Amino acid sequence: MTKNKTYFNWSSGKDSALALHYLLKDNSYHVTCLLTSINKHFDRVSMHGLKRELLEKQVEAIGINGDLIELPAHPSNEEYEKIMKNKVNQLKEAGFLNTAFGDIYLEDLRAYREQQLAPFGITSVFPLWKRDTKTLIQEFIDLGFKAITVSINAEVLDKSFLGREIDQDFINELPDGVDPCGENGEYHTFCFDGPIFKYPVKFEKGAKVYREYEHGNAKNGFWFCDLIPQ
Repeated sequence: MTKNKTYFNWSSGKDSALALHYLLKDNSYHVTCLLTSINKHFDRVSMHGLKRELLEKQVEAIGINGDLIELPAHPSNEEYEKIMKNKVNQLKEAGFLNTAFGDIYLEDLRAYREQQLAPFGITSVFPLWKRDTKTLIQEFIDLGFKAITVSINAEVLDKSFLGREIDQDFINELPDGVDPCGENGEYHTFCFDGPIFKYPVKFEKGAKVYREYEHGNAKNGFWFCDLIPQ
């Protein structure tokens, strides 16, 4: 069977890790690239706030080539789509036929991704789609994956959830209404070990910082835990 050349949209977190784990077991796909968006101004992974250096160490520990989409600090929709289209063009020319995401159930996000990629003839794959998130997070733990929270939405989670490893206690202590996988943006993680890794990624926890972001007339607050590569 000929495997379709595939690039994975890599966030550095647990959902990406679990989705990649299942994709690597599927004989239909040959994953040869982990593609990550970073904020070029801060040199960190978008949304997660992870240092580029630690991302590079993570990708190296997995053993799949990494690639970057470098975004300005506050890109407009037009800037974002132009940068993305240029990158997808490069990947298409390199022979990629498929791309994969770790999304679970956000219908509008999936529709947007598929709509943007359709003109390039690239098929989107969602290994975790419509899976029960309580079951998924349990599978993540049972498979031996290790992840730590690097960003939390201060509107729904207390600061005490920041910088914690995803384990049974963490899941049991999540407040009612918070998705077990954080699919609604309640928290983001850095995955540092598990069955897709050749060896664990070493790091130590640094400063915890609170930041607010404007969305229309509202402000959303987030806590970030800096991770320092060892």
